[in-house]
Amino acid sequence: MQTAHEPMYEGRKTRWIGVLGLFLAVPIWAAAEPAASDAQPPRSSAVTVVKPNDIVPPRVVPPCKPGSCPFAGKTVTLLLPHSVVAVSVPELKEEFEAATGATLKIVEVRPLDLFETFYSDVTKGAGKYDALLASAWWLGELVAGDHVVSYDRYLHDPRFPAWNIHDVLPAPQALLSYGGKKYMVANDHDGQVMYYRRDLLADPQHRQDFQRKYGHALDVPTTWAQFRDIAEYFNGRDLNGDRVPDHGLTLALKAGNQGMFHFMSLSAAFVIGPTNPKGYWFDPQNMRPLIESPGHVRALEVLVDLVQFGPREMLNWESGKSWDHFLSGRAALTFSWGDLGALAQQEGSQVKGKVGVAHLPGVAEYFNVTQRRWVKSDPPNWVGNTTGGSWAGVISRYSKSPEATYYLLALMATMEKSKVYAARGWDGIDPGRRFHFLPPDGNAKIGDYLKAGWNEADVHDYLHAYFVNFSNPLQLPYLRIPGTYTYLQAFNLHLAAAVSGQVRPDAALRATAVDFEEITLRVGRDAQRRAYRSALGLP
Repeated sequence: MQTAHEPMYEGRKTRWIGVLGLFLAVPIWAAAEPAASDAQPPRSSAVTVVKPNDIVPPRVVPPCKPGSCPFAGKTVTLLLPHSVVAVSVPELKEEFEAATGATLKIVEVRPLDLFETFYSDVTKGAGKYDALLASAWWLGELVAGDHVVSYDRYLHDPRFPAWNIHDVLPAPQALLSYGGKKYMVANDHDGQVMYYRRDLLADPQHRQDFQRKYGHALDVPTTWAQFRDIAEYFNGRDLNGDRVPDHGLTLALKAGNQGMFHFMSLSAAFVIGPTNPKGYWFDPQNMRPLIESPGHVRALEVLVDLVQFGPREMLNWESGKSWDHFLSGRAALTFSWGDLGALAQQEGSQVKGKVGVAHLPGVAEYFNVTQRRWVKSDPPNWVGNTTGGSWAGVISRYSKSPEATYYLLALMATMEKSKVYAARGWDGIDPGRRFHFLPPDGNAKIGDYLKAGWNEADVHDYLHAYFVNFSNPLQLPYLRIPGTYTYLQAFNLHLAAAVSGQVRPDAALRATAVDFEEITLRVGRDAQRRAYRSALGLP
């Protein structure tokens, strides 16, 4: 895999190698060869301690009548990663073909090869693939190259399955558009929240001992300082009754994998705030990196400090290993994606009925990178996030059947399908639309979740945490400009060196800033400035 120090650009044309398949917000099952076009992706993940249920979504559209099928003779070829996030697509094949007369061809490749396969096709103008199940951070690259088309003209057309983009909560909805046009059809809605052991925090003896030691109540942490105290208190205690010492927290911090996502989510509250709602990655005036600010440094110091309260092995863990640790009852805290909350409800989970979920903690002061000063915050400064891939379909500029392609993506986006995807959870499709959430946040029915196997207390906590996260007006700015993979990979490698104790946090972030500047110069500062401002919604 190439890093930021190796040549990756030729003028304005960007070539991404190994493109961010490492940074999936769902667990990976990587095949050595592409799967057969009609193969069902394995209903498994890197998680080993739980077994997914067998819930399937309902049919939504009726078969067309012979002679009146709208896309008879057309073929739609959809490129997917061979991972659980693609499970929902083969489920649609029979229904889609019967309703349209078209043929659905599914091509699955290793997650590491996904973007490169599609990017090679569109840069050549070949049109081999009509659509890609894409990660949201790829959109800047695809739009800048004019490789995908907007579906604005199709959205309200009665010929297609109906879905309401305004059902999507504000933060994830923003990822569906770029430069004022809609490109990604709603599907998965990623973000990170805090998971904690509700039973441990409610235990009277723990509450008494904790209060005596730390001078404050053992409650759901609202600041990262409180989060640290809880992690320290529970570290080394037996948390699942097997008489083996367990851990205060668990995270996935493998170098070159997902560690930078955890840092991004944690650090947002240290940098973003009411007086600085967008300044996190770059100065939008000149594209100078902001990543080495005192706020970023303090956040990384917090993350490095937290590492001591988790298993040392987590420095080499991907998400599946970390989730297994939590699902086995061996950690009191973590923060991660929606997948974990759903997996905790499956057969084999040791924590079902014990999983509290809440918005990520905040801080008492944050650093305003534009004013270069610390700003006090009371109550604590909380910042939401859409950290992750938010996997959704995009239509190739060279699709030979763009309307039939949109029909497929819209079918997958319908309320009836999406409700099931979010409720069963293990398919990597996480909640983010109003009909996913229970009253008063939305209009979902608790019975649908109970039928899917959820514990009632767990699902109330889980859904409300995501509602609050995605409704928060303060959000970590989502990086989706040309070269995003390269920026993030450089970032991740320096962060890995810091959390493993090889370099100081400030040195790691200085090195990251140097790499960021180098990448920007390679791509072109003026072009990157325009793309970055567009991604932030700035003129």
